Amino acid sequence: MRQHVNPLSRFFQLHRSLLTPDELFENGALPIHLDIGCARGQFLLQTASLHDNWNHLGLEIRHPLVITAEKEREHLGLNNIHFLFCNANVSLQEWLINLPLDVLQRVSIQFPDPWFKRKHRKRRLLQPELLLSLASSLQAGRELFVQSDLLEVIEPMVYLIELSGCFTRKSCGDSWLNDNPWDVPTERESYVLKQGLPVYRMLYERNHMLTPELNHFEKICSQENKV
Repeated sequence: MRQHVNPLSRFFQLHRSLLTPDELFENGALPIHLDIGCARGQFLLQTASLHDNWNHLGLEIRHPLVITAEKEREHLGLNNIHFLFCNANVSLQEWLINLPLDVLQRVSIQFPDPWFKRKHRKRRLLQPELLLSLASSLQAGRELFVQSDLLEVIEPMVYLIELSGCFTRKSCGDSWLNDNPWDVPTERESYVLKQGLPVYRMLYERNHMLTPELNHFEKICSQENKV
């Protein structure tokens, strides 16, 4: 069972300055894979062990999980990965703006907390402002990956991503991806698959479209009234 936290509570609305790549990693010039909502970080820890030519950053809103992930990182002696505690919708935009060009090359959002009700959609992880900040930081051809075991969670994410016009589905047409493109499952993913239940995945690449203004995008979202 996942313990939900309310991202709109006062505590989680506090801005936290995030360390720069040079402060986080032994070699800050390597391309970064950003995993938003990394939980205990098992996915990123395995990925970092397999791909030492990348840096890996996990963000998580539940502080105890970050402490656990950082202890495991230190135990493994990995210098190309870090975990940070923050609310991505509050603290990530400033960090993205200050990144060197094309350092961020891969973003994943996997099994975010399920806020089903429409009245709770402001609590969902993928908000228009966050999506456009990611789009502004990713160069054409760079990847955005999302997955969930719940259609009620993944469908609004897919709709929002495609409504932005900044991303193009990568090699899957109109169907969900059958497999995780990075061959390393998250803890939730492994659990769901062992139960014989489906996982819904979509891989995107950044296209050449200019990032729209936030107020224009939010207006479109409001008019469509589906996200």
